[in-house]
Formats: sequence, structure tokens, C-alpha cells
Amino acid sequence: MAALAGVSVATVSYVMNARDDRRVGAQTRERVLAAARALGYVPHQAARSLRRRHTELVALVVGSIGVPAYDQLAQDLHTAADAAGYGVITIVVDSPRRADTTIDLLHQRLVDGALIAPSVPYLSDDTLGGLARTGLPLVVMSNHVNPDGFDVVRAPERRACTEAMEHLLSSGRRRVAFVGHRNEVVHPRMSERRRAYVDALDRHGIPVRDRIVVAGADSRVAGYQAVASLLTRRPRPDAIFAASDRAAISAIWAVRDAGLRVPDDVAVVGVGNLEEGRVIRPALSTVGPVSHEYSAVARLLFDRLAALHDPHSQREPPPARELVTPWSFIRRGST
Repeated sequence: MAALAGVSVATVSYVMNARDDRRVGAQTRERVLAAARALGYVPHQAARSLRRRHTELVALVVGSIGVPAYDQLAQDLHTAADAAGYGVITIVVDSPRRADTTIDLLHQRLVDGALIAPSVPYLSDDTLGGLARTGLPLVVMSNHVNPDGFDVVRAPERRACTEAMEHLLSSGRRRVAFVGHRNEVVHPRMSERRRAYVDALDRHGIPVRDRIVVAGADSRVAGYQAVASLLTRRPRPDAIFAASDRAAISAIWAVRDAGLRVPDDVAVVGVGNLEEGRVIRPALSTVGPVSHEYSAVARLLFDRLAALHDPHSQREPPPARELVTPWSFIRRGST
């Protein structure tokens, strides 16, 4: 390539690695790039990573695929990554084995930084703190993890879920079923949504009935099947508190298919504030953020990366920060 462009090998290296610490004339730069195009040259990413000691990649770690909130989070992270010159890879952690594999990959510096989405299981506080102490820029979306060399994004969902439950109970509902994610049913102490459900029932002197606490919030099909089964029980529930809007929307269809009315016979509340909840009839009452916009979350990660990898930056990595994203109960026709 150097011979074709009529320049030195060092000049080719400066141009192809986008280095600006040596002045290369515009005409010379264009000759090098033209030679690269003519030869079909593509930079070897692994070799570049070894030289620069970073990969120009960040990871989005999620608990499953197909979660609408994760989709928006991924979109906003990709937008921020494009602007910063990074790529994004997605890692799914839905088992202890995959959690162990993910931690190993992050320790090996597969990526330059990571954003941990909400509700990712099997990642302990100590594990995340250990990653941060290795120097890996990290942002964790969690209500229970304490900042330990990384940033934490919190969502006060328990308070909003409590408001939703109080609304159901104050309107006379007494047999409120809980349709949760699988982990929320198996590990109830880890779920703010289930704790809000149980605490509200306790305050109103209503016993928790285990037979109407079921899994089903992980998918639309599971939500429909769970609620269809609940409606066959006697006495049947007079309200459904679903831990996801996907399951709540399926619950509305299950109630209709059973020949019952929403909210007259069965009230329904979801969690997530999906746009889809606005268009189903009746419109879905829900708990969630007013806006699904995660650009501020993505900026936390790229602030850390800029301080670490930008050769012209004089900044120290920022201290551990907390960002709170407001949640609220949004009352609509389903209650």
C-alpha cells in the first residue's frame, strides 16, 4: 500500500489508524485512502485492539430477549456508541452458567465497558464491584446494588407499584392475583414488585393466597395462559397485578375470552408503560417511567470511557454516581 500511494510505511500507519499526533497533508492522506480502497484493505480489528489496548466495543448485558424496555435501551446505547465511535454487542444472562461466562469475558476485556440492564439475574454486588476494581467502566441499572466504583441507575418502582395496589384495594378488590416473572415467583425477596404486592395486602388485612401468585410475566403467551388458568379457579380473582405490560395486555385478552369484562369483573394493572397499553381497549393502567428514553444512561458509560481512553482528556474517571429515573402509576380504563 505504501508503494502504491508513494509514501512511507509510517505514513500509512498514521492515516489508517486515524492518528492526529503527526501532521499528514490532505493530499497525502487521500492518496493513502485511495490505495487502501484499490487494494481492498480492511484494518485488522484484533491487531488494532492490541496496539491501542482497547476494543472500541461496549456490551449491553440483558436478562432475556424480546423485552420492549431492553429494545429501547439498546437503541439509545447504539446511538451514543455511534457518536463515540464504538460498536455494541449484546450478552444475554439467563442462567448461572451464562452469568459466569459473561463475567469471565468482561474480565478478559472482550469490551471496553458494559451497561447492565435492569432485572439481570445471577450478578452479585461483589461480582460487579470486582469488575469495576479491574478498571472496567461499568453502569448498572438496579435498585439494590450500591455504587462501588461504577454508576448506578435507579427506578423507584416499588413506590409506584404500591400506589397501583392501593388503587386496586381501595376500589374494593379483595382477590388480587399476582402474575410475576419466573424469578419473582421463585425468589420473592429479590422482587420489588412482589414486595409491593404483599405489603399492600398486609396493610389491608388480606392474606396472601399462594394459589393466585403465579409465573407468567416473561412472555405474552405465558401471561395469557397464566391468567386463563386463574380465571377457572373459585373464587376467581377480581383483579390482576401483572409484573409486565406484556402479561397485562395478554390478561385483558384472557378476561375477554372468558366472557368477562375489564374492569367490571376483573381489573388489570401492568408494569412497564408500553405504548401498546394505550391502544388496547380498555387502555391499560400501568406502572412505569413516563418516558422510555435512555440517552442519559448511555452518557454515563461514555463519560467513563472518554476519561479512560481519550489521549487528550485530562479528566480523571468520575466518582461513582447515581441517576434516578422517575416512575409513577398511570391510571387508565383497565382499572
